[in-house]
Amino acid sequence: MWYVYLIECRNGSWYAGITNDLDARYAAHAAGKGARYTRANPPVKLLGARAFPDRSAASRAEYEIKRLPKAKKLAWLGAQSGSE
Repeated sequence: MWYVYLIECRNGSWYAGITNDLDARYAAHAAGKGARYTRANPPVKLLGARAFPDRSAASRAEYEIKRLPKAKKLAWLGAQSGSE
């Protein structure tokens, strides 16, 4: 399984990414070894994640969530994967 995840950063922004190991990826972000953005804006908490069957589907979903306004991102995470 692959996951699209959303992290709240210290500056109040939200960071979206994909991974096949959610715990390890969040730990990397928290340790300053994740994405460049989270090295500059350390994570405060994991807001949520949504599962996808493969990397391709997760990448398409990541593109989709990054285009949404902040107010709609949490609702998108809670939606069923089959509703796309």
